[in-house]
Amino acid sequence: MPSLSDVHHPHHLEFESVRELPESHAWPTLHDHPCVSEPVPVIDLADPKAAEFMARACVSWGAFQVTGHGVAPRLLEAIDSEMRRLFALPIQQKLKAARPPDGISGYGLVPISSFFAKLMWSEGFTIAGSPLDHARKLWPHDPDQFCDVIERYDQVMKALAGRLISLMLLSLGLRHEELDWAGQTGKPLPDLAGVLRLNSYPACPDPDRAMGMAAHADSSLLTILYQSSTSGLQLLRAEDQNGPTRWVTVPPLPGALVVIVGDLFHILSNGRFRSVVHRVVVNRSRQRVSVAYFSGPPAGVTVSPIGKLVGPGRAPAYRAVTWAEYLGLKRKLFDKALATIEMTEES
Repeated sequence: MPSLSDVHHPHHLEFESVRELPESHAWPTLHDHPCVSEPVPVIDLADPKAAEFMARACVSWGAFQVTGHGVAPRLLEAIDSEMRRLFALPIQQKLKAARPPDGISGYGLVPISSFFAKLMWSEGFTIAGSPLDHARKLWPHDPDQFCDVIERYDQVMKALAGRLISLMLLSLGLRHEELDWAGQTGKPLPDLAGVLRLNSYPACPDPDRAMGMAAHADSSLLTILYQSSTSGLQLLRAEDQNGPTRWVTVPPLPGALVVIVGDLFHILSNGRFRSVVHRVVVNRSRQRVSVAYFSGPPAGVTVSPIGKLVGPGRAPAYRAVTWAEYLGLKRKLFDKALATIEMTEES
């Protein structure tokens, strides 16, 4: 996604001190589709049929909530606490760890901001690799507490992402050996790449006109989201027998994590598992924090539709790309990126 020069951007706010929504943050098209309540799939990883349920959810929703994942409640409480401690810092302190224009890691606006005329009611902190350098800028005398929690969370999410991807492959009738980078079936996926993004959506004086995170699909294989106890995440459901195109709120479940299919898994599955468009809305009374773990293939590995899913004598629906190449397309084309790598039968 395009990076902004966050240090010099004029729209960083001390959100807690704002009493009226600035025009720069007032969105005219917030209610493009109705918002409804529907039961989002919840899958217990301890269930012997977890892979089967996962396939149904990935085909029909592109997302699901997962329980029985083995992530300790104390770790979720710790990451929640560290996020709130981070975003409670004064804006000038946070900007000491600002994301540079050509960088990935650091504090700043939502990376997709440059594609929209209005700004989002949120702030974020992206971590790719060690958090130590940025933590030293935020807490010069005590960076270790933040780093310890972030590094533990990152390790646990990497392991969970590998487990989920394995189950998703299994649900498609595939073995690891059918991907040249996935190793052997029954063993952990090697060297998956991952990026963490911590998000804060402060209480908003006019939530009906503000947007926490604009509608988008993720570029990852999959995204694992901890969304704390405050709702706001919404999935876009296409028109079907249950109703018109609509936004469905994903209710926070204690201890559950949200799994979102990304564009790279959409490509890998030849479109069977569809990446889902999602957004975040804000509320008047409570700050909402979340942390997203974006999981992708090892660096330099190309992702393409698996031959077994394409069928004999047919062309794959998408050409091969690396995660880095696809991110470059997203930076330029945003929601048009996936369409640009589609292939026709004649290709």
